[in-house]
Amino acid sequence: MASRPERLLRGSDSPLSASFLELFFDLAFVLALSQLAGHLLHDLTLVGALRTALLLAAVWWIWVTTTWFADWYDPESALVRWLLVGAALGSLLAGVAIPQALDGRGLLLAGAYVTVHVARGTVTAFALRGHPRQKRAVRILCWFGVSAVPWLVGGFLPEWRVPLWVLALALDFTGPRLGWPVPRLGRTNRQDLHLAGEHFAERYQQIMIIALGELVLVAGLSYAGTHLDLPQTAAFLLVFATAVLTGLLYVTPAGQRLGPAIEHADPSRLGVITGYLHLVMIAGLVVTAVGAELSIAHPTRAADMTAAVVILGGPMLFLVGRILFSLSIHRRLSWPRVVALLVLAVGAAVLRLPLLAVSAVATVVVLSVVVLDHAGILSYHRIRNPD
Repeated sequence: MASRPERLLRGSDSPLSASFLELFFDLAFVLALSQLAGHLLHDLTLVGALRTALLLAAVWWIWVTTTWFADWYDPESALVRWLLVGAALGSLLAGVAIPQALDGRGLLLAGAYVTVHVARGTVTAFALRGHPRQKRAVRILCWFGVSAVPWLVGGFLPEWRVPLWVLALALDFTGPRLGWPVPRLGRTNRQDLHLAGEHFAERYQQIMIIALGELVLVAGLSYAGTHLDLPQTAAFLLVFATAVLTGLLYVTPAGQRLGPAIEHADPSRLGVITGYLHLVMIAGLVVTAVGAELSIAHPTRAADMTAAVVILGGPMLFLVGRILFSLSIHRRLSWPRVVALLVLAVGAAVLRLPLLAVSAVATVVVLSVVVLDHAGILSYHRIRNPD
């Protein structure tokens, strides 16, 4: 009979599909993405983009660490269920704080972030007492305990908030890559960092659907607020096409091979790196949503530098993450995607066409990549199966 700490851990016979509460937890991320898009839309400057990126990184790390937690622990355990509910509440509060997180609601975001990580680490470390995996929980708790200081101090001191939170995020993002080393406890070994590839790949696909859903929602709401004229209808259809094509670009082919890749790779490398790269792709979808709102609301307005960068910059960011994603799994560079990235970069610098035309350029470039990807896959299969 398994000991009580042993029953807390995910067993080899546990289902690899996402549990109901994991999907419920994702709902809180819907609010965060919507708030982030609004935050960027109201400050379309380089400083505004960097501030939005800081906030996105914070809420994203709640999602990533909660996904690791649900991968390591039994989702049928009552304790794990309550911790998932708590993480959902913390994420929701962080989303509520986003519009004014760098002004009057900094302490709300910092408090929600720190509480999710420290409470989870404290509970699991206590629940696993006497079990070898307790050391992993203690190491993670120590790292989040250290980063909690700049998080909370930044919440109290608005003038120091940004640099302190950058420092805190640097600690949080670096910890898993190093194995959360702690004096006298050492670092977490590869076996303790093992991730169930099938579960993790499914969770990443689910959060990408959430982000694509936010893009479609923004497009629909923006279109609903117009007179439904021909230019606005065309802009809406282009955004919808971009969302569909972006989804196809994600799943073909590396997105479908993520599970086996994580299962057999060093989790301190691929398991962590994919978290970073999905952050870049999610950021691209947030920027794309902002560009969608601009192009649908003002399709005939001539694009200035800012609007062109936003509309083309979203697909650019997504492509950067997608290129590196394939590189990390296949160790192979996709040249059509690199060329597409350069085309978008040049377009952002020189195009001063109506916003509808700029949006069309983005859609055509993404379509071209999807078509070339599909052609490449067919050629690969013909070579492997010449009959």
